[in-house]
Amino acid sequence: MTPPPYALRVDTEVTGLREADHLLQDLAAGLGLPEDVFGCTHLVHEGGRRRVALSLAARSRAVVDAARARLAAQGHTVADGTWDEPGRAVLFPGAAALTGTLTVAELLERSAIDRVRVLGAPEEPGPGARLVTREFVRPQWEHGELVLAAMPAVGDTLVPFEDPDPTPCCADH
Repeated sequence: MTPPPYALRVDTEVTGLREADHLLQDLAAGLGLPEDVFGCTHLVHEGGRRRVALSLAARSRAVVDAARARLAAQGHTVADGTWDEPGRAVLFPGAAALTGTLTVAELLERSAIDRVRVLGAPEEPGPGARLVTREFVRPQWEHGELVLAAMPAVGDTLVPFEDPDPTPCCADH
């Protein structure tokens, strides 16, 4: 699936991915966006500021125009386009259906994800490979495809590379 043609970016002061995920989900819920909208986070460093910015993209210009107007009216800094191509998708078609343990074929069938890439593996996993979603699936745009990075886990399964509850660096010090 190629990225939708109409997009807008939302600047934030958010510095953490978890906070950005929540902000994006809250904004999307408040806007009443259709389920086929893509919402991504982007690590941005410009003007001496590091932050996690957001983008929304849709196949309909009307959806993006309405979102732009409502976000601007709420005081958000909004502009056309996305921050960069490799956005980390938080909202995407089928995201809500990616729960529990699924085969790679089920994951691809139920969502807008184009493929699964296993870190360190020379080939993509087969359609029957089992993926434990942990109810936290964050694919990323790569060369026009939505790709989920996964890694091997116990019991001959895979898990998404991004952990829903990461341990902060140096947490035990």
